[in-house]
Amino acid sequence: MPEEFPKAPAFYVIIALKLLKGAFFFSAAPGLYTLSDNDLPSELHRVLDLIHLDPEKKPLADMAVTLSKVTPLSMLWLASGSLLYGSLASVEGIGLFSRAQWAGWLAIGQSAFFIPIEVFELSHKFHVGLLLVMLINAFIVAYLYRNRATLFHHHHHVPPAALLG
Repeated sequence: MPEEFPKAPAFYVIIALKLLKGAFFFSAAPGLYTLSDNDLPSELHRVLDLIHLDPEKKPLADMAVTLSKVTPLSMLWLASGSLLYGSLASVEGIGLFSRAQWAGWLAIGQSAFFIPIEVFELSHKFHVGLLLVMLINAFIVAYLYRNRATLFHHHHHVPPAALLG
């Protein structure tokens, strides 16, 4: 990193989170695509047998019923969304690492986008994991917005004539 930028451990954690999220969703896409033509309840039973869990227990049986409603087309959409979202998160992480101002705004917008959805979901059913995700997103938005002047390159307009010599 250039010396002109301050040391910012929280910024590097945000970059790592974006890159990990990108890698996860990007790598999940082929698996989701592969599952698109499988019998998902049978696959669940196979996995549960493999790890010695009783597929007739209520939460697992409910999961099998839910999976029986998943269509091949919806799995293809899920795989495509995972690929797209993984790509977006990877681009965000790489852009943040290069201190590009556009990447800061992209990360702010993407993180802020999910906060109202998370609040809505939490108001209907509280889940500690979702609360943690929402707090992380709120931190990312606040941190990047508050520190945007020192974290990112600021491109100044250069008149075209100045570029010619």
